Order: sequence, then C-alpha cells, then structure tokens
Amino acid sequence: MQNNDTIIALATPQGVGAIGVIRLSGPESIKLTNQVFKGKNLEAQESHTIHFGTIRDGEKILDEVLISLFIAPKSFTKENVVEISCHGSNFIIRQIIQLLIRKGARPAKPGEFTKRAFMHGQFDLAQAEAVADLINADSEASHHTALNQMRGGFSGEIKRLREELIHFASMIELELDFGEEDVEFASRDDLKDLVNKLLKVVNALIHSFDLGNVIKNGVPTVIAGKPNAGKSTLLNALLKEEKAIVSDIAGTTRDFIEDEIIIGGVAFRFIDTAGLRETTDAIEKIGVERTQAKMKTASMIIYLFDLSQVDVVEMNKEINVLENTGVPFLKVGNKLDKVKESFVEQLQKQHPDMLFLSANEPEQVELLKDRILELVNLDKFKRGDTVVTNIRHYDSLLQTKNSLDAVIEGIDNMVSNDFVAMDIRQALHYLGEITGEITTDDLLANIFSKFCIGK
Repeated sequence: MQNNDTIIALATPQGVGAIGVIRLSGPESIKLTNQVFKGKNLEAQESHTIHFGTIRDGEKILDEVLISLFIAPKSFTKENVVEISCHGSNFIIRQIIQLLIRKGARPAKPGEFTKRAFMHGQFDLAQAEAVADLINADSEASHHTALNQMRGGFSGEIKRLREELIHFASMIELELDFGEEDVEFASRDDLKDLVNKLLKVVNALIHSFDLGNVIKNGVPTVIAGKPNAGKSTLLNALLKEEKAIVSDIAGTTRDFIEDEIIIGGVAFRFIDTAGLRETTDAIEKIGVERTQAKMKTASMIIYLFDLSQVDVVEMNKEINVLENTGVPFLKVGNKLDKVKESFVEQLQKQHPDMLFLSANEPEQVELLKDRILELVNLDKFKRGDTVVTNIRHYDSLLQTKNSLDAVIEGIDNMVSNDFVAMDIRQALHYLGEITGEITTDDLLANIFSKFCIGK
C-alpha cells in the first residue's frame, strides 16, 4: 500500500494539559514540519532523534516544541513519522494543526495511523485490533490480554492452524489435477486426524470467549435479596463510599445503583437492586420486576439473606429459584453479628458453601471478594492460555468450526475431493479473516472507525 498524502492528528486526549502531542505520518511529514520549524534542519537529522526549537507561522512564534523524528521504515506506520510535543493549550494545538494542514497535510481519520501500520505489514489485523483494546484496558486482566494479543499471541495460534491446513489443502488440490489417474497425495485418515486436532484448538478458543468477555468488559454482578437484607450496605462496603442510601425502611432502593471496582485485576460492575418481595406499591413493583430481569442477564449473582430475619424453609425456596436461573451465584448470610453461633452452625451444615458475614465489617467483605474471584475462575487466564476477547474473532472461529465439521462429515461419507477441498478452503477463509489475510474494504473501515483519531 502506498500513501502519497501526509496525515495529522492530536495523539493525546482533548482538553488542557501540560503537553499535547501532534502526530504526522506520510512521505512529506518531515518536510512539512521542517517548513514551520525554527531549529535544526529536520531533513538532515537521523531517525529516533529529538530536537528543540519553535514552530512559526511566518515570523509569528506559535510555541516552543520538541520534535521527535521516526524515518521510514523504522516507525509505527512504517512511514516517515513526526511527533510534535507542544504545550497543552487547545489554542496552541489548534494553531499548529491548522498551520500544517495549510502546508499540505490532511486531518487523519479514526484509526488511520494504525490502519497504515497494518497495511504496511507492521502487524496483522488481530494485533491491530488489540491496539484499541490496550488503549481501553482499565484492569490488569484486560491489559495483560490485550498486550498478549498485540504481541502476536493469538495471531500465532491462528497462523499455525492455517499453515497445517494449507498443506493438506494443497495436496487435495493436487489430486484434483490428477483426477483421472486415481492417485492419493493426502491420506484421508491423516487429514481426519489433523482436522480433529484443529477442532480441539478451535473449540478451546471458542470456549475461552466467555472468560475473554469477562476480562474485556467486566463482570456484571447483581446484588439481590429481600428488602433490608443489607444489599446497599454491602455495595457501599465494596465500593468504600456511600453510593447507595441505607435505611431500615423496606423498599428504599427502587431502581438500579451501579458502579465498578477492580478485584484481583478484574473489573466487576456491581448492581444494587430493589428488594425482592410481593408489593402493592406500583413504583416498587416495577423495581422488583427489573431486578428479576437483571438477575437473568447477570454474569454473577450475590444473593443476601438477612440472618436475623431468615426463615429456613423460605430460604431453601429462594435458593431453588436461584439454581433455576442458570447464573453462577453466591449465597451470603448477612448480619452475622445479630444471630447466635449455634444458628449459624445449623445453616452451615445445610449449606456448606454459604458465606457468613456482616457487611459493615471490612475484613469480612474482603473474604467475600476472594469468593467472588473463585467463582469467576481465572485459572485459564493465569496459565497464560490464549483467550478470545473480540466478538469478530469469536464469530469467525464458529464459522471455522462449522467448516471443519463439514470436512469430517465429508470424509466419513466418502464425498468427492471437490467438496472436501471446498470445505477446507472455507475454513482457511474464516481463519484468514481473523488475521486480515482475507479482508474487505468495508471490514477494515468498520474496524478502524472505532479507533480514536490520533491512533
């Protein structure tokens, strides 16, 4: 891909700050900057050097700046790249960008710097998408996963799958050329063994998406229970701030109260909900209905029982309802300080997995956090296995699985080589979509439009 134009954009966030970084990329980026820079001759300098001087519009000084030079192909985009570090005034930044646009640069489109890096072979499409994930990472887990993908961890898996499949595809294509001579270059048993091996890898990647989605987007966790079970107190204790109103009056919480915290490197979105009970209050009834709907779509439920008011028979009924939701849940007996130890021991025998605490005791809330992490099950992530976090990749892997299943079915039913080859080509196509070896302009436009303009 050859780009004859030079693009420009602000690479740092909008708003007043200590500095702003303006980025240019393209064949004329150094030449254009040199026209407005008073200092060393930038066109005579080496790559990866920094130069102090002033940016001038004619004789008018706009700012004192530092110019960083990256000469092709030793840059992020593999083009000539200039980064201008100026003072973070919106006025100064705007003046410099407008000046360079008048000199011949054009405003960059969203993600255009990363798109140029991809088009010039700096990295593949999956790695390019990981750049955006890395920028948006807000927890240790999402940062680790995005960094691993950007450095080629996921891409390496996909490339190995394609390479193994391409070998057999070429052998079968060769057999088609010698169709009248009844020769076999590719053993059907060997092909079946290979496809089954590939299916194991593809299925593992598909199943990792649930964990990947948790890592990337956080875990929506509903705090539920009857009125006055201590849900709002627990939310405040988890967030370490008075986010929810705490009251002895039943039905105080009538809608969702939501906030996010990081536990063990994973983002959790905790949602305090209206207490579950029969009610004639129209507003509270809507809140209860919303709570029930939220519980069905949550990734986890923390269900609180008020130990000082609990009815064991009723509690068992509520637990049965929770089990039928199909959503992982924690049973938490709250207000431990208000009941006798013998009663707790009795409940513990019936429900050994129930956690007992007082939501206003910080040490006990920390125990709850440990149990929450256990329920999320990050073992796969901690082992360093590849984890799929992108819905586009997940969809392509599902299509790959369908194609590989069709290959197995074709071999078992002894279909002709033409159809087996067609299914293998389909699998290769979908794997190639992930890394960008197979792509379209519409796909690229859709992916890079979601990036920020300066990246």
